[in-house]
Amino acid sequence: MATTVITKNDLALCGGQPTVTLPAPKWPVVGEQEVKWMEDVVRSGKWSWLGPHEQAFCEEYARFIGTKYCIGMANGTVTLQCALQAVGVEPGHEVIVPGLTWVATAQAAMDIGADVVLVDIDRETMCIDPKAFEAAITPRTKAVIPVHLYGCMCDMDAVMEIARKHNLKVVEDVAHQQGSRWRDQGAGGIGDAGSYSFQQSKVLTSGEGGAVTCNDEKVYETAFCLKQVGWMPNVKEPGRRYGHNYRITEMQCVLLRAGLQRLPEQTRLREENVRYISDSLQAMGGPLRAARRDPRVTRQAYYTLTLHFDPAQAQGVTRDSYMAALQAEKAPFGGTYAPVYRNPLLNLYDRTSPVPFRDASRVQDYATLRLPETERAVTETGVLLSHTHLLGSREYIDQLLAAVAKVNAGLDAVRANAVAKKA
Repeated sequence: MATTVITKNDLALCGGQPTVTLPAPKWPVVGEQEVKWMEDVVRSGKWSWLGPHEQAFCEEYARFIGTKYCIGMANGTVTLQCALQAVGVEPGHEVIVPGLTWVATAQAAMDIGADVVLVDIDRETMCIDPKAFEAAITPRTKAVIPVHLYGCMCDMDAVMEIARKHNLKVVEDVAHQQGSRWRDQGAGGIGDAGSYSFQQSKVLTSGEGGAVTCNDEKVYETAFCLKQVGWMPNVKEPGRRYGHNYRITEMQCVLLRAGLQRLPEQTRLREENVRYISDSLQAMGGPLRAARRDPRVTRQAYYTLTLHFDPAQAQGVTRDSYMAALQAEKAPFGGTYAPVYRNPLLNLYDRTSPVPFRDASRVQDYATLRLPETERAVTETGVLLSHTHLLGSREYIDQLLAAVAKVNAGLDAVRANAVAKKA
């Protein structure tokens, strides 16, 4: 790694040559198995409504997670809706959600009539802070959604202990971490239900799609009816329950079955590369480090590698200027989501949102809400590296690390460039 001072002219940010010259790994990965299966499905005319690939995938995925049941659905938003309704959430109930997550986590609860209470995150993991969760519980609280975010799992020991103490339901949002395990128990199989997204960017993908996992038969039947236009799982008779059409297709399940075959090896490679990156950053020093892995996590599936930027070690360079310098080196480090309550994609007070039509005295005031750890991560410290890059060769990973070393050695030049831009 570079140890000499980098001048302004050396930085790609200022016209120098980028450090990363190898192409990033392609995503999604495609194999011959799904191509063959896809042709067979197209020719069969059985494209939906519990086809053989859908049934096979649900059985295979339930085994992979370690649950009794799995239900394939159209996407990872409706899976949250159905999972919440299946565990008993009704209009007027409160659902506790971390302030840092993709907007769909909160949106799904609101769309079934629940009131969302946003709480702060743990500084190290960026996942829900169990203390903040417990402090937010009221007589109207029915459920919590611990989101296994980016490259860390929630403290499921603490979450489950609090939930049992207060008789609350737990719906795990596992959109980011298909395959993570806590004390060797699959994420999504610890709480009352698990919700997964298979959207294009996820580590297991079918372009769009989702799944709900659970171990309780009643939860399974309710979620199944909700997605399958009211039909019970045996499809011989209607369930006489309310239902939607949230069905997944055979084509999606072909992609998922093939992707699931590759997922364990991809997870192993990502874990190996993360260990290498983490150790290298620690040896290098400077303002960037990987989040510490909780020893209770026995397998970590990374949607992104969670990293922390320390302004105190950055010689006056901000997180955003630091990331801009890395990106100029073709090292694709990025920032976090916006806080849920400030995300421009979820205008909570627009007429199309359910919030303006609810009793203002009982709904959290999102307009004035401030969650300090959430905002600290979003604006000052949170840095991410997508899982696609964690599948790279060691040579590619070394180039990413060389870019970090180069920017670390050129912090004075990065700061001068930022000052010049503001002038």
